[in-house]
Amino acid sequence: MRKIKIGQIGIGHNHGSEKMRAVRKFPELFEVVGYAEENEKWVEKRGDTPAYNGIPRLSVDEIIEHSDAVLIESDVWDLTKYAKMCIDAGKHIHMDKPASGTLEEYKALLDSAKAQGLVVQLAYMYRYNPAVKKCFELIKDGKLGEIYSINAEMSTYHPPEYKRWLTNFGGGIMYILGSHLVDLAVYILGNPDRVTSFLKHTGLDGIDFEDNNLAVMEYKKAIARIFVSSVEVNGFGRRQLVVSGSLGSVNICPLERPITMTYSDTSIADATYEDRKIIIPFEDNTADGRYDEMMQDFYAYIIGEKENPFTYEHDYAVQEVLSEIIGGVRFNGKNID
Repeated sequence: MRKIKIGQIGIGHNHGSEKMRAVRKFPELFEVVGYAEENEKWVEKRGDTPAYNGIPRLSVDEIIEHSDAVLIESDVWDLTKYAKMCIDAGKHIHMDKPASGTLEEYKALLDSAKAQGLVVQLAYMYRYNPAVKKCFELIKDGKLGEIYSINAEMSTYHPPEYKRWLTNFGGGIMYILGSHLVDLAVYILGNPDRVTSFLKHTGLDGIDFEDNNLAVMEYKKAIARIFVSSVEVNGFGRRQLVVSGSLGSVNICPLERPITMTYSDTSIADATYEDRKIIIPFEDNTADGRYDEMMQDFYAYIIGEKENPFTYEHDYAVQEVLSEIIGGVRFNGKNID
């Protein structure tokens, strides 16, 4: 089995160390060459994280030179910059999310990667949530019929320190957490015809940013509603994905810790005013292995054993819709003044 030489650029992303920990679980797949971090504050804060024990710290150029593939785990605002450096050098990338920079810069990155046949894997974790994967399977198999509604929520009651960090981003918590849900909605329903957003500032803890947000994605027959908040008590416990179609519905709530999924179809829910459903049990992959399958797939994509179902076009569409959500309203691809 061919080993892939892999390095990591940046340790500032919140999930960076867990990605490295996952890679190191599979020494038969990956040979870790080192990590690079240009911000000394991150080295002081996270350099001694166990995931990096025994791994040399190299320069960005050295990581790119010595790697076949690179994990891009920098501060969010630098993700696209470092990813482009790797793509320009002909390296496969796993890129944390959401993408930074302008839409034009991101599209140029994806177009270049596609032209070179390079893997670009975005780190949207719910793609690997077992209940979400089951939901995708039910949709693909036609078990839910025509999808006409998605309701997705991903909220938290964040401490002041995290909320201050969120002021770095246009769209606040919608940009950071809402992107996960946009990824799922676009994968299921495609690009919306119209996007309307409601980005509210509660000012809780004296911190002014978009912390209480709703986006509505409209399609010819379907509606997707995305709600994210930094001020919802027990928001984590209410994180959910509800997908409803003409033949059945899926409700995943909470999305994790514990994963709880129910399923109903027209044969089960044969009474209009009764709660008829079955519970589909899952082992939760968040305790010790949320990124294991993701990293195994990254390897499989690189060696050509699997094809990434989340295409370059899909990844761009997610960023485009997210940009529209945090920028206001779009109708048929045009901004409304």
